Amino acid sequence: MPTPDWSPIKALAQTPLTDLFADDPDRLAFLTADVAGIHFDWSKTHLAREAVEAFAAHADAMDLAGKRDALFAGEAINVTEGRAVEHSAQRGEGAPDSVAQARAFHARMRALIDAIEAEALGPIRHILHVGIGGSALGPDLLVDALGRESDRYDVAIVSNVDGLALEEAVKDFDPQATLLAVASKTFTTTETMLNAESAIAWMTEGGVADPYGQVVALTASPDKAIAWGVDETRILPFSESVGGRYSLWSSIGFPAALGLGWDAFEELLEGAAEMDRHFRLTPLRQNAPVLAAFADLYYTQVRGCETRGVFAYDERLRLLPSYLQQLEMESNGKRVTVEGEPVTWPTAPITWGGVGTDAQHAVFQLLHQGTHLVPVEFLGVVEPEDVQSEAHHRQLLLNMLAQGAALMKGKGHEDAARAYPGDRPSSTLLLDTLEPRTLGALIAFYEHRTFVNAVLLGINAFDQFGVELGKEMAKAADAGDLDFDASTNDLLSRALGA
Repeated sequence: MPTPDWSPIKALAQTPLTDLFADDPDRLAFLTADVAGIHFDWSKTHLAREAVEAFAAHADAMDLAGKRDALFAGEAINVTEGRAVEHSAQRGEGAPDSVAQARAFHARMRALIDAIEAEALGPIRHILHVGIGGSALGPDLLVDALGRESDRYDVAIVSNVDGLALEEAVKDFDPQATLLAVASKTFTTTETMLNAESAIAWMTEGGVADPYGQVVALTASPDKAIAWGVDETRILPFSESVGGRYSLWSSIGFPAALGLGWDAFEELLEGAAEMDRHFRLTPLRQNAPVLAAFADLYYTQVRGCETRGVFAYDERLRLLPSYLQQLEMESNGKRVTVEGEPVTWPTAPITWGGVGTDAQHAVFQLLHQGTHLVPVEFLGVVEPEDVQSEAHHRQLLLNMLAQGAALMKGKGHEDAARAYPGDRPSSTLLLDTLEPRTLGALIAFYEHRTFVNAVLLGINAFDQFGVELGKEMAKAADAGDLDFDASTNDLLSRALGA
């Protein structure tokens, strides 16, 4: 794979945003797109036509189109682990054999959901889902965004190994009416298995005669789930080629499919497939994930930005920044190239964010007048779901749109403390409605954007070895097999008496 040559990009002019609008009457049309019920607007970023052309040339040099084809063809593009990357096959877009396998696994999941709905496992009213990372963040986002009005089941998703998290989740649950879903690709994840064992103990203490009879396993390692005690008929497998943070489309999405209903889950898949087709078939200069990645890379490579802020002006999307933190930073927080050579250019920025309008009264001071240049991404939904007066949603969207305008325009003042420098970038994603189809398309957009960034950076987005060392050391410390530095030894003694 070629080494990225950033020199043409670093040589790009740094023209103020107001000048970019003044110089190009067609700028809005050039830097907006509409896909799957989502309007994308990058016109308030510093992407000029010359910048887009420079990035398009860079994409050609890095063979983005070829890598995209390899992704959908099911080739082993995760080179460090020798695996294909096939989350899109879960949505029907991928290698035919992988698509067929995904459909078979989905059919198995639907059959189990039908059985649960028919009370084959008893009068289930509560779903306790334990997982961590991608095995929790995706389902949590789906259920929180789409399930607020659902009266199907109570769904609680627990990831933190802190016992208070589990206690809080089950405090209103009846163990006799609770289904435990254990989500772990390997079925060995320490935090997940400890939470699962504690949930089994809670069910036993609650008088459940056969707690394992109320367990469903979501895993790529069925044999380990059987050895743990789950009956084969209640194991929902998924492929090894589906990475954890890309897995909500697989059986990992079980709590959402059960909690929201199968029709909603199918609409989620179709919305994602719509974005897959757009990404796969649309020329790079009009391609939403590609243009978004061009803007990302402009700010990291040209302007030296180290963070990216994501602000959802819709309470239903409050978990999106947390979801994106894992997707983007676990994928592209790398320091070596695909060939294993040291990276000498910035890779992933730090993703952070919050919910408007709360964030305006917390962090926007820094965005408007601080010394850091932070690219901001706004997300809003045109159609509200609440039953309050129209003024609530109107004020929400007015604030979001005004913030983007204010960041760009700024405002002079004779008192420097009251002056706004302006020329601060933002992009805006406006969803027509928040429903399974549009949420599926939105998440798929972010997945493909992350992939494009990785290809153009020359890194592998699909391994995550960086999460392992601390966990290995924790296990060694628990077993007494590792002597730490003086500070850590002292802290261990104070905290644990070790």
